[in-house]
This record gives sequence, structure tokens and C-alpha cells, in this order.
Amino acid sequence: MFARYRNSWLLLMGLWLTGKATAQGFKLMRFDETYAYDSTGSFYGRLKHLPLTKGVYVSVGGSARVEYVDFHNEDWGRLGIGHNAFLLQRYDVHADVHLGRRLRMFAQLRSAWEGGRKNGPRPIDEDHLNLQNLFVDVTAFEKDQRSLVLRAGKQELDYGSGRLISVREGPNLRLYFTGAKVMYRTSRLRWDAFAMMADTVKTGVFDNKPTRSPNLWGSYATLIIPQMGNLDGYYLGIQREGAVFEEGTARELRHTIGGRFWKYGGGFIYNLEWAYQFGRFGPGRISAWTGSVDLGYSFETTPGKPTINLRHDYISGDRKAGDGNLQTFNPLYPKGGYFGFSPQIGPVNLIDIHPYATVSPSNQWTIQADAVFNWRYSLGDGVYRPSGGFNLGSRGASGRYIGTAWLLSTVYAFSRFVSANVGIQYFQTGSYLNEIIPFTKNGIFINARTAVKF
Repeated sequence: MFARYRNSWLLLMGLWLTGKATAQGFKLMRFDETYAYDSTGSFYGRLKHLPLTKGVYVSVGGSARVEYVDFHNEDWGRLGIGHNAFLLQRYDVHADVHLGRRLRMFAQLRSAWEGGRKNGPRPIDEDHLNLQNLFVDVTAFEKDQRSLVLRAGKQELDYGSGRLISVREGPNLRLYFTGAKVMYRTSRLRWDAFAMMADTVKTGVFDNKPTRSPNLWGSYATLIIPQMGNLDGYYLGIQREGAVFEEGTARELRHTIGGRFWKYGGGFIYNLEWAYQFGRFGPGRISAWTGSVDLGYSFETTPGKPTINLRHDYISGDRKAGDGNLQTFNPLYPKGGYFGFSPQIGPVNLIDIHPYATVSPSNQWTIQADAVFNWRYSLGDGVYRPSGGFNLGSRGASGRYIGTAWLLSTVYAFSRFVSANVGIQYFQTGSYLNEIIPFTKNGIFINARTAVKF
């Protein structure tokens, strides 16, 4: 009997998932989706737009993601962990309530689990149940393609290419903050200003705690320049107690100013970004910077629509540990997979050359190949994790080359609701790692992920 009901449920799910709902694709930030239309009458249509009274409707959605991870020598042999295979799971549901044109409430529950990892869950792996988003939007005015919206509460942030502020879709736990944001929009300009508190994430149920005062604040603007691309400008401020770098551990107050000029789409692709940081690290001064160039070409009229890109980054490191001042760049809250889908090197004290290419054999299938060559920018500083956290010190090593990562990944979309990702990465250690780690071992990373969204 159970099998019969199970098959009926699977049939209904199949009909629902393949049924027509809307041409809109799912967005990285689910609260950016809009379903302000009359219900289509289908079950899925009613989920996405359920009228309550005139001008009031609710939209419901969610996702599930299961990922198998297989790592050999994640630590390059330093800790002797060797082979480490584990399972990651993430589930979320959300409700978007529109109370007329001026007021909106968005709530999202998130549950993330890790199982089987030898050395336990990382901070990015597990959080059994917590609120990912819970905010209220108030539209102060909306006229002639201009709008001003005030948002307050728990919310996700994602800006630019994710170099400094990213929701971190790659790891099992996405980032979120608690605070307030002002959003101004016109046909050519997007401008945000915000003040946020980051949560201390624990693995239990509703046990995450925000900081007592804002530790991230700033402003980010994007201007559309017709026929040329887009121009971003931003200021970001951050403060942390007990920030750790090779220079030491101290209170950090850091300001970042930067800009980005970019264009995606057919033909030439470019993404140019520069940022400078200043402030205080304990009694010392901060002076750090980064510059990035990403150039490519998209052959949209060629079968498979291949793209080829070359990325080149310079990210400053500390010149001399112990002198009181700090030249190490802080990537703040960066995208976990900026240098590949599971990088072992973070965007700190780094020079990299990163050629990559993609091809789409069909509308559902995309393949990408990458090679990432990594050097230390400063010999007086070490290597940092993808999150920006300190990992290995310089230890007086003369070697500059960290290593080479070779990556191959593929994504297949069974429908707009269901997709699968498979990737493999090989990391070959370089002179720096071989100098400071006895008996280094090259790393191999394999992952397979299936995701469902509705």
C-alpha cells in the first residue's frame, strides 16, 4: 500500500515540476523573485500567488540540496587526515507576504546538516534550524521607475562579483545579517546603504546570536552605462574583536573603498575591480589593497556557446610580521568559490592567474574547466582560508609558489526545478607548501550535488 501511495505522490510531483508556472527563473536571493500576477489555476501557480484579499497575496517556495563530498589531503598532509568523505544537506522554506503596494514581509527557515566528516563539521557546514531571513520592507515612494524601500530585520546580502560581500551559495550554510538597509532604484541606478550585525552561528535549533552592535556597514551603488556596461562604487566598514592575521591578534577597524567596471553577455566580457583598505589593527595602521582583471569572450552564435576567460588577481599581504602595522587585505565576507568550486586558498596575500572556459552542449548542460596558479604576494605573510581566516604562517619560507589547482565541473538541469552538479579538483602543491610541510601530499576533491527548488 505504501508503494502505491508513494508512486502516486511521485507522479503528482512530476506533473507539478514539469507543469507551466512562470517564465521567471529562480534567483540567487529568493526574496528578489516577484510573482505579482493572477493565479494560473494550477497547484504550483497557487503556491506562487495565493490571493488573500484585494491587493494582498502570499507566495511560498523552498529548496532542498544534498551533496556528497570526497576529499583526499584537504590539509596537504599537514594534519594527517587523509581521506575524508561526508554528506551535506540543506533545506529551506519561505513565505513572501505582500500587504498592498507599500508593505511586505519575508520569512525563510533554514536547516543544514553534516554527517561523516572525520574532524567534525566546519563553521560552514551545520546549523540544524534557524531563520535565514525575517524582514519587513516598507516602500516609501514608487513613481516613474523610481523607488525608495526601507528594509529591517534578518536578511541576506550579496554585492558585485562576491569578492567582498557574498551570500556564499557554494558552502552548505549561506550567510545572513541582522540590521537595516535603504534601497533606492531608478532605471539606471541601484544604490544601497546598510548597517548590519553578523550572527555567531551555532549548530543547534534557534540558538544563533547576533553581535551587540553593528560590525558591518556601508554603501554600494551600480550605475548602468548604455553601450558600455556597468560601473560599481562602494564603501564598506567592518570591526572585529580578536581578528587573527600572521601579524597577530587584535581589534580590527577597517574601511574599504573600491570600484568595479563590468559587462557580461555576448561578445567581450570584462570585470575589472580595485579596492583599497585603511584603518587600525590594535595600535597599528592598516594599508592594504587588491586589484583584479577578468577578460573573456562569449561566442554566442557558435554551437555550444563557448566562453573563454582569463582572470588575474593581486591581493596584498603583510610585509613584515611583528612590526605593528598590517598590509594584509581582508576579503570581509567573500564568495567561498571565487577561485573554483572548493578552493583551498583564500583571497588574501595572493597573486593568481586563472584561465577558464565553459561550453554548453545543450540548453540543459554546461561544462567548465579551470586552472588556477597561486603565488604568495608577500613572503612575509602566509596562506589564508577561503573565508579569509588565517591558515598557515610564512615561517621564514623563501618559496613563493603555493600550488596549482586543476578543476573540471559540469551542471545538468533536468528541469527549471531540478539540477545536478558534479566536480573534480586536483591540487598540486608548490615550493612554499613543500618547504613548510614535511611530506606534503597533493589534494583531490570530488563532489556531487543535487538540488530541487520550487
